[in-house]
Amino acid sequence: MGKNSAPAGADETTIAGADTGRGAASRGAGGAAVGDSAEQRDTTSGIGVLDKAVAVLRAAAAQPASLSELCERTGLPRATAHRLAVGLEVHQLLTRDTDGLWRPGSALRELAATTSDALVDAAALVLPRLREITGESVQLYRRDGDHRVCVAAAEPPSGLRDTVPVGARLPMDAGSGAKVLLAWTEHSTRQPATGSFSERALADVRRRGWAQSAGEREPGVASVSAPVRDSRGDVVAAISVSGPIDRMGRRPGARWAADLLHAADALQRRL
Repeated sequence: MGKNSAPAGADETTIAGADTGRGAASRGAGGAAVGDSAEQRDTTSGIGVLDKAVAVLRAAAAQPASLSELCERTGLPRATAHRLAVGLEVHQLLTRDTDGLWRPGSALRELAATTSDALVDAAALVLPRLREITGESVQLYRRDGDHRVCVAAAEPPSGLRDTVPVGARLPMDAGSGAKVLLAWTEHSTRQPATGSFSERALADVRRRGWAQSAGEREPGVASVSAPVRDSRGDVVAAISVSGPIDRMGRRPGARWAADLLHAADALQRRL
């Protein structure tokens, strides 16, 4: 361990004897830096074993994964990834399904149940009303590195719809939600996510106050999104309405932007 090693007596063996690495500079098989994967956040704690365990946890949370896929997503050697995954399984933070794929475990749900998120709590009151007005699927997204994560959703009870489950991680290079989150992001932190959006397009989003898309994220799906601000006026999320292009049209903002902006304001008043 280097300068960032844990204090004497710290129990690093509780995660199944995982290697003690050197944080973000640790290298996996083939020379890939741990944390270089798009599945990882841009920051590390400097505590190697913790960063590696979190990398494995996030890789499995993004999509159920085999051991080989965990290695590919994290850049970790096979033996290290296996030890960490097994250790996380002992603590029920990961589990294996009937196909042998690693996925989030029950302890994560138990821990999440004890937390309170003002944005998600507000969404539980606001999103159902927007769904009733539009008759379409409604989502709330937060940015997490090169992805946006659905943190709340409300679906119409029947009919053809665009279902995005809570917890889904979508790329930041397509869709109206991505445009909104990028439009109010500092220029220096937009790359590499902005490859599909020009500065002019993002400036247009800021000028209008909302974004729309048709067939960008998924063929046949249209959406319109608006920024959600906190009490200081900072953009912390994007609220979206999405559905089939046949119903939403190729310019869904003309129909739903006003209602969407009203819902965004309602969320802000509750934060």
